[in-house]
Amino acid sequence: MYVERVSVTDSAKKVLDKLKREHGELIFHQSGGCCDGSVPMCFKKDEFLIGSNDVCLGEIHGCKFYMSSDQFEYYKNMHLTLDATEGRGSGFSLEISIGFRFITVSRVLTDAEVKNLRPIET
Repeated sequence: MYVERVSVTDSAKKVLDKLKREHGELIFHQSGGCCDGSVPMCFKKDEFLIGSNDVCLGEIHGCKFYMSSDQFEYYKNMHLTLDATEGRGSGFSLEISIGFRFITVSRVLTDAEVKNLRPIET
């Protein structure tokens, strides 16, 4: 049994359910941008092109979660939990239009977890 690299809170699931009803299938890309910092960005599945240098860390609430391979080097020993909070973020993520913003909370994986991590998809 694999240890997952990403998970999602109940608060984020509620926001995702609302967004899915309005937009259909969704994906996440953990941005490594300079202006917004490193934030999870939610997009319609077909409106964001996954690059050849992006990796998939897993799936949360039916949504694949990606980040660039360069950024993954910094996060490879971390677990990310997607959460949602009220308030307006900046950027192009879908939840902004309904008064929420997604955030990721990270923690270092234990040695035992690292040994059983789900492999990334390239």
